[in-house]
Amino acid sequence: MKNLSDFKYFTDTLDENGQLMPVLFIGHGSPMNGIESNTFNDYWSRLGQEIPTPKAVLVISAHWLSKGTRITAMDFPKTIHDFGGFPQALFDVQYPAPGDPDLAEFTANQVQSTKIDLDHEWGLDHGTWTVVRHMYPAANIPVLQLSIDYYQSPKYHYELARELYQLRKKGVLIIGSGNMVHNLRMVAWNKLNEPEYGYDWAIEMNDTFKSLILEGDHSALIQYERLGKSAQLAIPTPDHYIPLLYILGLKGSQDEPQFFNDKVVGGSLTMTSVMFGK
Repeated sequence: MKNLSDFKYFTDTLDENGQLMPVLFIGHGSPMNGIESNTFNDYWSRLGQEIPTPKAVLVISAHWLSKGTRITAMDFPKTIHDFGGFPQALFDVQYPAPGDPDLAEFTANQVQSTKIDLDHEWGLDHGTWTVVRHMYPAANIPVLQLSIDYYQSPKYHYELARELYQLRKKGVLIIGSGNMVHNLRMVAWNKLNEPEYGYDWAIEMNDTFKSLILEGDHSALIQYERLGKSAQLAIPTPDHYIPLLYILGLKGSQDEPQFFNDKVVGGSLTMTSVMFGK
């Protein structure tokens, strides 16, 4: 194991007037957002042009659930097509961004509360590449993924994220990729093309989540199970919600939230996204 002083990320320190990278929670929605042109991925493309160019991108995706926490540590992560029933054009997509084994090891060393294992098998799942390929279409920026330990509490993920704050000072863009409201069992498939069609409970919880984020009430967001019946419908399983907790944990004291893609889809999904720190 290397010492921290051996890493280029550790020695390239940020001074008082340097750039602190923003952090993003992005509602990624359908895998088709990876190849279609719509208002959601149009905004992702603009973000890639408007925020500072990162040295690397680290994504916490709703689609990599594990026992223990892992980080991709290969030179060239594969493109994972972890879905079914979509057009062949979506399966044909390859996003050949490099990885960064040094950054993976540096990140693992940053976290003291738990062991982060270096992973050489996973790659970039659709929670990552469908978004990042719009932001950085040249695939010339290293991209890594951090897994979600599905056996841990929401508070665990929030507190782990706080240990990753140093990466923001090193030019690493951290993205949580999921959906604030995500109930696939209740999707109104016949309403997918009806703009902003949402069930009352989905709209209610989307507004509640935004209000709590604006108020900085992270405790309530961590303990989302206490937010009532609508919260249970909005988050029947926590996989798509946990990436938001990582981004909240990475928020700095001076960071103000900026919401975007704030729309309901198919009744029971929201694409609502938030950026801290631009």
